[in-house]
Amino acid sequence: MLFVIDAGNTNIVGGVFDQGRLVETMRIRTVHGKTEDEYGVVFKAILLDHGIEPASITRVILSSVVPQLTAAMGKMARHLFGAEPVLLGPAVYDRLPVRVVAAHEIGSDLVADAVAAWLRFEGACLVVDFGTALTFTAVDAAGAIIGVSIAPGLGTAAGSLSSSTAQLPMVPLEAPASAMGRNTVEAIQAGVVLGYTGLVEYMVTRIKKELGGAKVIATGGLCRVLSDLTDVFDAIDPDLTLNGLASMERYLF
Repeated sequence: MLFVIDAGNTNIVGGVFDQGRLVETMRIRTVHGKTEDEYGVVFKAILLDHGIEPASITRVILSSVVPQLTAAMGKMARHLFGAEPVLLGPAVYDRLPVRVVAAHEIGSDLVADAVAAWLRFEGACLVVDFGTALTFTAVDAAGAIIGVSIAPGLGTAAGSLSSSTAQLPMVPLEAPASAMGRNTVEAIQAGVVLGYTGLVEYMVTRIKKELGGAKVIATGGLCRVLSDLTDVFDAIDPDLTLNGLASMERYLF
């Protein structure tokens, strides 16, 4: 079986694929400074709890946008699975079905998103990823990643608002009944959730115009916060990054 790891700033997400089918996912909080042994204990416990023997994992693909985690995840994979992980990065980008620009700057998770979207739509596409950052990754009709837009993610924006003010609390990220909040919680939800809906709609419209049209897919842990508030998405796939990593198996092994 194949195990893919998406190591991000907020969470580390793992996916187990059996013959191309996603059979299990797991999500743990990113803790800087935690060792490969500590991560290994957690991943092993989750896998066994899901009825998956670590020894059944024979291939590993790793994407990491946190440099401090990259080495730890690699060592963990070698120790837990006895497999040498393939690290998604500039060294392997020329083997992928999309062309990567600014290879040493773009996040490998965005490359995984782009590959998954391109293989799905086989044409110009735009991935909106609701993670720690809100990102828009554009792929043209020739299969080249031609640009990325980045804004603070919903959770990041709400957290920053709370941590930088004395009287504004953290609130659930859900849509309020009105754009005019009647209390502090609703006011923040209106500004962040409804405000970000407008941001996403504008950026999608602008990027699609520059691309000359494109299919749009949403992903990321918070993608469903906005999915019912707008009709700009052609598809929603919370596991797009994992699926993108798994689809690379044929190109990287």
